[in-house]
Amino acid sequence: MIAHLKGTLSVSGLDHAVIDVNGVGYLVGASSKTLQALGPVGGSVTIHTEMLVAEDFIRLVGFASADEREWFGLLTGVQGVGARVALGILSTLSPDEVRTAIARGDKASVARANGVGPKLAQRIVMELKDKVGGIAIGPGIGVTVAAEGGIEGDAVSALQNLGFRPPEAATAVGKAAEELGAGATLDALVRLALRKASQ
Repeated sequence: MIAHLKGTLSVSGLDHAVIDVNGVGYLVGASSKTLQALGPVGGSVTIHTEMLVAEDFIRLVGFASADEREWFGLLTGVQGVGARVALGILSTLSPDEVRTAIARGDKASVARANGVGPKLAQRIVMELKDKVGGIAIGPGIGVTVAAEGGIEGDAVSALQNLGFRPPEAATAVGKAAEELGAGATLDALVRLALRKASQ
C-alpha cells in the first residue's frame, strides 16, 4: 500500500491533485481542504494517502494529515458512505470539526456536506459515536480538546505524532489535564498523557 507521497505538486484540480514523484505523476483524489493545504502548483508537498482497490479500479486518495486519513477510514466504514461522500464531509468539516460534531451528536453539521441527507447524517453520528467513544469519555474532555484547542489540543497533536490514535490521545490528554489542573505546562501534560495512554 502507498502510505504517503513526497514530491512536487504539478496539478491542482477541483477534487484531485497530481503529485510528481521523481518523474512519475500520481493522480490523487482529495478534499477541498487538503487541496488548499497543498499550496501552489510547483511547490514541494507531502501527502498522506489511502489506496482504494476494487474489481474495476485502483485509486489513490490523499490527505493533508494522518488525522484526516483516519477520519476518511472511519467515515467510509459507515454503510452508505463511499469515498466521494467521505471526501465531501472532509471538504466541509476539518477533522477536529468532525470529531466535535460526532462527540456532540450534531447531525446538522454533518448534513451540511454534499451528498449527506438527514438520515445518513444521523447514521454517521450514531455509528461513529460508538466506534470513537473514547473521544467523549470524561466531563466533556474530548469536546473541549477539539473545540478549544490550546495547550490540550497541542498535547493531543503531539501524542498523535507519536503514533497514538485520535481517541486514545484525546482521552489520555483529558485525564492528564484533569489531574494536573489549569496551570499545567505542555511538557508536563504530554509526559503525563503518555503515561496514561500506556496504562
